[in-house]
Amino acid sequence: MNSRPATLTFVAVLLFGLACAGTGPLHAQRGTEEPQAPREFRAAWVTTLMNLDWPSRPGLSSAEQQRELIAILDHAAELNLNAVILQVRSMGEAFYDSRHAPWSHFLTGEMGRGPNPAWDPLEFAVREAHRRGLELHAWLNPYRVHNNVEAGGIGPGHISRTQPGIVRRYANLLWLDPTAEATRDHIMDVVLEVVRNYDIDGIQFDDYFYPWPRDGLDFPDDENWRAYRQRGGRMERGDWRRRHVDELIQRFYREVKQEDPAVKVGISPFGIWRPEHPEGIAGTDQYDVLYADPKKWLNQGWLDYLAPQLYWSTEQERQSYARLLAWWVSENTRNRHIWPGLATWKITASDWPVNEILKQIDLARRQRGATGHIHFRYAWLLNNRNNISTILKERAYPTPALVPASPWLGSAPPSRPEVALREGAGEGGHSLQIRSPEGENVRLWALYTRERDGWHFRQVLPANPRNQGTIRIPASRERITRIAVSAVDRVGNESEKAVYRLR
Repeated sequence: MNSRPATLTFVAVLLFGLACAGTGPLHAQRGTEEPQAPREFRAAWVTTLMNLDWPSRPGLSSAEQQRELIAILDHAAELNLNAVILQVRSMGEAFYDSRHAPWSHFLTGEMGRGPNPAWDPLEFAVREAHRRGLELHAWLNPYRVHNNVEAGGIGPGHISRTQPGIVRRYANLLWLDPTAEATRDHIMDVVLEVVRNYDIDGIQFDDYFYPWPRDGLDFPDDENWRAYRQRGGRMERGDWRRRHVDELIQRFYREVKQEDPAVKVGISPFGIWRPEHPEGIAGTDQYDVLYADPKKWLNQGWLDYLAPQLYWSTEQERQSYARLLAWWVSENTRNRHIWPGLATWKITASDWPVNEILKQIDLARRQRGATGHIHFRYAWLLNNRNNISTILKERAYPTPALVPASPWLGSAPPSRPEVALREGAGEGGHSLQIRSPEGENVRLWALYTRERDGWHFRQVLPANPRNQGTIRIPASRERITRIAVSAVDRVGNESEKAVYRLR
């Protein structure tokens, strides 16, 4: 397995030429210049359902699964993304060692059978993402527990076996009943298990609340509906359904923050809230069809980021990407993050050109209040479909970027790191030694260089648990005159820079 830890392999590229040939030692510089890093959430979803992105097929060896995941993370770092959103629970199975769900059959080929040799994909993904300076967000489907019950293969430990009273069959799907209190308890057990046991940066629900309609069927929650009415309930059925989903989302945010305030809570809903919002928009009414009200969740601040799935081209008038994005931003009364989802999977010879995705990224950057974007799906990036990754690296992501800060989760920056440069590291180079106070929750160090045309943000370095590290800097003739280093915490706050000048 080629794990290639970032702290060891990227330094030659990162600061090649930092130490100029023939210069003297570096000295601390406390000047007034303040280099700034670009801030933008750049991410992609990695879909495990039906093996769409990873693993390539069920039943691979543990080593093969790890190699494929490493290839994705290496690619994300090379592309200058800064986050990966990994689907760890596509239905009532898990891609991690869980007390509340069996192992996923998309991993091993059989529900409930663990990988052999044993490994934990989520633990591995978090560790390897962090070694590359990437955030890792865990993506869960809250209510869907099986996507094709007719296919069989449901093993012991599945929620349909352990708590059948809260599971409903809808067409060929198995779905948790959102109106059952035990459903909310189970989902929160699932969520908090992940938050407690893994050093994730975020946790996300997608657009599957009530299922998308099939065959004209209504969702089978009649028993709970009759009980509600018999108790004197007066809400309309749609309002009653939405109320229970609202209660889950509110509880989701509250209990994650009680467990770990730094974990970002995200939701990725269908991109249209309701038709005619904004005026002229047409499409599915998720408010009345999925019984989801993401506008309310955003208005109430029950999330840290919203990633509306704006899977339409910039040319579509009735589903206008630009107007929908502007509308969601206008509803962001609590100043949370808005990171639209992009339909990168539509890049084909007959559908979208690569330039469509570039236009959408540019529109998001021009829209005040939108601070990033997310690609769906990762396979298109990894396979460089129609040269998309090459073009993104050249035109959209030529330099790295820090994830935008989330000041409502904490605004106190970490301490300025201590940086020492030492000559004599071999071949005329230097070693850069970085240290931040132990006990501070430093996630990254940000490195900058000063050249003739000004400061440049060069790269992020993952901080280790002891908040210290050494980087090898080879010699060069490049005209780099200064270096600056800062510490970045888990919620994106950046310290003062330690600035050094080459004599």
